[in-house]
Amino acid sequence: MDEKDFEGTLVLEKLAEIGRIDAFFEAIDADDFGKAKSLMKRAGVDAETISMVLKKMHQADGEH
Repeated sequence: MDEKDFEGTLVLEKLAEIGRIDAFFEAIDADDFGKAKSLMKRAGVDAETISMVLKKMHQADGEH
């Protein structure tokens, strides 16, 4: 998973509002699901979207 997977999404918009896009992608790169979830929660991303993002992270695990 990388930035193109999230271009134009509400997730990135909300993370940008709190200045945490870089931290989010670092968490994805490190397969740090807890940190990614925490950042999305802090940004106000809804639970359904968080679940979808974490599912995509699991599916992409090992592909980067």
